[in-house]
Amino acid sequence: MAADTTIRVGTARPYDVVVGHGLLNRLPGLIGPDARRVVVIHPRSLQAAGERTRAALAAQGYEAHALPVPEAEAAKTADVAASCWTALGRIGMTRSDVLVGVGGGSTTDLAGFVAASWLRGVPVVHLPTTLLGMVDAAVGGKTGINTPEGKNLVGAFHEPAGVLCDLDALETLPHADLVAGLAEVVKCGFVADPVILDRVEGAPAAAADPAEPLLRELVERAVRVKATVVAGDLRETGAAGGGVGREVLNYGHTFGHAVEQVEGYTWRHGEAVAVGLVFVAELARVAGRLDAATAGRHRSVLTLLGLPTTYRDDAWPRLREAMRVDKKSRGNRLRFVVLDGLARPAILEDPSEEHLLAAYAELSAE
Repeated sequence: MAADTTIRVGTARPYDVVVGHGLLNRLPGLIGPDARRVVVIHPRSLQAAGERTRAALAAQGYEAHALPVPEAEAAKTADVAASCWTALGRIGMTRSDVLVGVGGGSTTDLAGFVAASWLRGVPVVHLPTTLLGMVDAAVGGKTGINTPEGKNLVGAFHEPAGVLCDLDALETLPHADLVAGLAEVVKCGFVADPVILDRVEGAPAAAADPAEPLLRELVERAVRVKATVVAGDLRETGAAGGGVGREVLNYGHTFGHAVEQVEGYTWRHGEAVAVGLVFVAELARVAGRLDAATAGRHRSVLTLLGLPTTYRDDAWPRLREAMRVDKKSRGNRLRFVVLDGLARPAILEDPSEEHLLAAYAELSAE
């Protein structure tokens, strides 16, 4: 078995993302010597994993508690966050104590937000159990919950003390969830590391197989992309020299988040992002920013993985309204991360309604 890979996220408060197998024994080293209490936040469906983590910490002498929360996006609400705050108060959580998030991206988003808001900030360590969590949600310090008006509209930047990407968790992950997580990997390929696209096109089945070394390579490449971007622009204020900065990680997400909202969060995040990638590629093409071959490559790569690339043609008014309150919007102007070429991200601000409708029409095209 290959040795663990450690990827340093070089922000002002640097931390490590460890990729490997059997990483639970590395958790105490990330918690540090000053903590007395550790609270493990996990979805109810991962009761065994949550208890295993709690028991391992208790065996190391910590006062360890497990805090189960709802599944997926149902966890990312103000009510659930408030229930976590109540639990932390009853436990007596102090600033030197630590939260641990065990689960997918929704769980780590919630755990990070609770950590950011409790006592104005306590340490958090993430143990993502999904591909999406490993390559996206658990890394980078973005935390948040949803409101009826949109996804992740309430949140904070709060970097973890460390992230353990234990690839053993992917062996029991439902195949559809693993494939959905690959949408975020493909995104990294288009905006920064085209080798990812070459690898997926060369062996799409291996890319979605936890037993294959290719999937580990894809995880490591995607984490490195995110680590590099975050180190240069943690709080999404823009990169030096006028570059796109951290917003590049939202490629495909403006439309993807709108799809999630319109569908009542019944779609997997990665499935919505896949459709969002096709939409924004077509938008850049019709706006004269992106060549047809690269735009078409979005659809072909995602199709190889079995991800959706089309969407129904009757939802535009609701999608348009959902995008209006996207975090990247300014006033009434929509802003999209687009490509001016492969791995050449840029911003398209205030596209015409004609171009938006033309791109949307491509999603329902046979």
